[in-house]
Amino acid sequence: MFTGIIEDLGIVKSLEKNKGNFHITIQSKITPELKIDQSVAHNGVCLTVVSINNEEYVVTAIKETLDKTNIGELNINDTINLERAMKLGDRLDGHIVQGHVDQTATCVEATEENGSWSYTFSYDAALNNITIEKGSVTVNGVSLTVVNSKESAFSVAIIPYTYEHTTFKNLRKGSKVNLEFDVIGKYVKRLNDLRLS
Repeated sequence: MFTGIIEDLGIVKSLEKNKGNFHITIQSKITPELKIDQSVAHNGVCLTVVSINNEEYVVTAIKETLDKTNIGELNINDTINLERAMKLGDRLDGHIVQGHVDQTATCVEATEENGSWSYTFSYDAALNNITIEKGSVTVNGVSLTVVNSKESAFSVAIIPYTYEHTTFKNLRKGSKVNLEFDVIGKYVKRLNDLRLS
């Protein structure tokens, strides 16, 4: 379980393909605090730490993860949003995030607006996910508030701190991002769909 509050920007140090798996080595200042078998969200994707070596650690993404996220598009020296699992009893500063990406989206607009930034993302509505105005959404692991919610698109407003401390500063028109829709909203929608069918 995560909150969508990014702790660090990791740097991808090496990538190794082995059959259908993708082993990713990441350098991060949080590495000394990690343990093997811990869950860490990488651009919103929950992956398990499988080895640790000084300031670097390794996680493995399997075919299911590669098919449904942007993890397979990483390159060496890319930065990646990192968040360790939340501790029971901590403040929930973002929203409830599972680290289970629902689908990807494409950035269709990125504009600077006098000290803040606005990003618009388009996604495939046929996968039956929704956003609501002022609801929560996770974009590449970052907990955000939805603005301008439409059937297959939404926008978010980014404050300078978030822009500087996440990978948002690297997003451009055409960038592919991971989306996790609000877990409570997903259950409400599913129950409503079952009631109507």
